[in-house]
Amino acid sequence: MSTAPSTTTDEAPRPAAPAPSPSSWSPLRPLILRLHFYAGVLVAPFLLVAAVTGFLYAGSFQAEKFLYADELTVSAVGDAELPISEQVTAAREAHPEGTVSAVRPSPAADATTRVLLSGVKGVDPDHTLAVFVDPYTAKVRGTLEQYGSTGALPLRTWIDELHRDLHLGESGRLYSEFAASWLGVIALGGLVLWFTRRRALRTLRGTNGRRRTLGLHGTVGAWAAAGFLFLSATGLTWSTYAGANIDELRTSLGQATPSVSATAGGDHAGHGAAASAGDAEHGADLDAILAAARSEGLGDPVEIVPPADASSAYVVRQIQRSWPEKQDAVAIDPATGEVTDVLRFADYPLLAKLTRWGIDLHTGSLFGLVNQIALMGLALSLVLLIVWGYRMWWQRGRGAAFGRPIPRGSWQQVPPLILVPCVAALAVLGYFVPLLGIPLAAFLVVDVVLGEIAHRRGRGSGAGVR
Repeated sequence: MSTAPSTTTDEAPRPAAPAPSPSSWSPLRPLILRLHFYAGVLVAPFLLVAAVTGFLYAGSFQAEKFLYADELTVSAVGDAELPISEQVTAAREAHPEGTVSAVRPSPAADATTRVLLSGVKGVDPDHTLAVFVDPYTAKVRGTLEQYGSTGALPLRTWIDELHRDLHLGESGRLYSEFAASWLGVIALGGLVLWFTRRRALRTLRGTNGRRRTLGLHGTVGAWAAAGFLFLSATGLTWSTYAGANIDELRTSLGQATPSVSATAGGDHAGHGAAASAGDAEHGADLDAILAAARSEGLGDPVEIVPPADASSAYVVRQIQRSWPEKQDAVAIDPATGEVTDVLRFADYPLLAKLTRWGIDLHTGSLFGLVNQIALMGLALSLVLLIVWGYRMWWQRGRGAAFGRPIPRGSWQQVPPLILVPCVAALAVLGYFVPLLGIPLAAFLVVDVVLGEIAHRRGRGSGAGVR
């Protein structure tokens, strides 16, 4: 006797699968599911904002090249570049306001030189005014506000601040730190859930409803989980609270990022530095300073920073964040033109290198366009996962209620030998990442209280019936 093949749906009963052998870790799955569910529901709005703004930021690198092409490139490549001193003088004549805080010589044949001015009226105190100079004619091509060591111009700066703090300043940074703190936990929990259900998810072809949404959510999440964990970890490195804890830990381990010594040497260093610091406003001595840096192997792109005071030296540092990175730096005594200190990126401590690479990969600089496309893909996948997650929440109600919750009490089934170390690990993690630890502790307290209230109500109802 033959039977017609049956179609398995979300609502139809499925043949019972052989029961797997019980494991002491099995009770953890309902606990992880509950944490993943509630964390996803509550944190998803913050992650959605971070994903959308991160997507825009990754695309802003190429947009800037198109939008600011007149300032960034020359009209025609000449035979030879003018001395840096003449280019700075032209910039100062066109814009005498403020002080020269740095000079970025033209890094390519068709690129302009940037003269960065600080203290300019009408410019954000945390920003500089970049004056773009044609290195062949000394003609000023335009001016734009610049932010940060990556040379972000207005478009990228605006998107970066939206992604980082929603244009709310330091208080707004709590949003991005909160999102980064929970992204890794949600991704790791989802990965565990996916692996424990992977056999069931293989049978999702031809299904619909919640199981179909679950399959899409789980599969895309599993493929993107490593990227999310990376973004979470690197995003925390420059956050307000977790970032400070990470810096303190690195410093205690002797893994802090080193810096070149900018103290000028020699008995006449003070007099020479004072003269050169003043002359830097007009570009004097910059060619000799640049030549000294070139002799130490510092190739383009570089940034020249004038002395901060009479006892300081010029600092010339490489600013290439793409692979292979150029991050060497030298200090040069303005009185003698001698190199007084050299710092090679190759000599950085391991954690300092990893931090530098991690941040540059997070921001889309390390591998250029490929890096930026990968970040846009991760951001888009996070948006889809959030949409599918909320859709599953709706589908859990089966039309009768919105978002039927995951049952409580699963943690009581976890053996103490597993539960206690897990709680201890979460406590340590919560200490170093407070915007993970504090909300998690609050959630547990509220959940326990609500569970106890529900338990007492149920017990009271049962007593009344009897």
